[in-house]
Amino acid sequence: MDGVIVIDKPSGMTSHDVVNRVRRILAEKSVGHLGTLDPLATGVLPMVVGRMTRLAQFYTASDKTYSGEIRFGISTDTYDADGDVVRETPFTGVDVDCLREAARIFVGKIQQVPPPFSAKKVAGVPAYKLARKKKEVELKAVEVEIRRFEICELVDERARFACDVSSGTYVRSIANDLGEKLGCGAHLSALRRTASGEFRVEDAVTLESLEAAAKNELAESLFVHPRRLLPEFPAVTADEENVSRIRHGRAVNLPELSRAKLVKVFQGQSELIAIASRVAGTLFHPKVVLAEAAH
Repeated sequence: MDGVIVIDKPSGMTSHDVVNRVRRILAEKSVGHLGTLDPLATGVLPMVVGRMTRLAQFYTASDKTYSGEIRFGISTDTYDADGDVVRETPFTGVDVDCLREAARIFVGKIQQVPPPFSAKKVAGVPAYKLARKKKEVELKAVEVEIRRFEICELVDERARFACDVSSGTYVRSIANDLGEKLGCGAHLSALRRTASGEFRVEDAVTLESLEAAAKNELAESLFVHPRRLLPEFPAVTADEENVSRIRHGRAVNLPELSRAKLVKVFQGQSELIAIASRVAGTLFHPKVVLAEAAH
């Protein structure tokens, strides 16, 4: 079974838990996800299945869209509601306009320090392992881009927000840093990913829906159509001779795509057989082959 499916991740599960569940439901060992979601978070978790796991390398820099809630006045060690409280401060004298003004400094390219409870490595060890042992975790700031950070409403000490961010951005850190800027502390109390790359929450299915479909042998009907994958790469439908060459890992001439660096190669309308890279001129070599050679 080969394909891409978007799971609507429930709260309380790790991304790896979801991978294991999908493996069991589909009876398929090769399953991976395209970008971790924290256990607290819900929403878009794209999964690659079978040979489509080979596409993961092209999704390392996907932009993300989130909606969620920030709780002011309480700081936690994980920067979200799953952590231990480290400080409580009264949240007073801040209205929604003041909050929006404070949020503005986070928009654009910024230097962001990842949370101590994260998978970022310190001397080869994941930071969260050190943080759990109460060891000092010093993580370097990395450049991320926050394209939109919109405070939708403020009710008491809770603010609803929406944001568009580059890959590698920690929304938990945005919440924590905003609380620090206001001097009252804050943590991320809810988070939902509504988009990751080309995948939208409208495409997502629950694990229960996938399980029901699999029991009726209809799981593949929930997969994202291959023509919708990697929309930034142009697509070409190969003729029989080129299909055979590509399946055997050999270079092909694609005269209609002289300027593209990477292209999606299809056999017919819906079988994605390779991602090919331009060698020179109109000569392309398969970078990833997604279909076995016919015997």
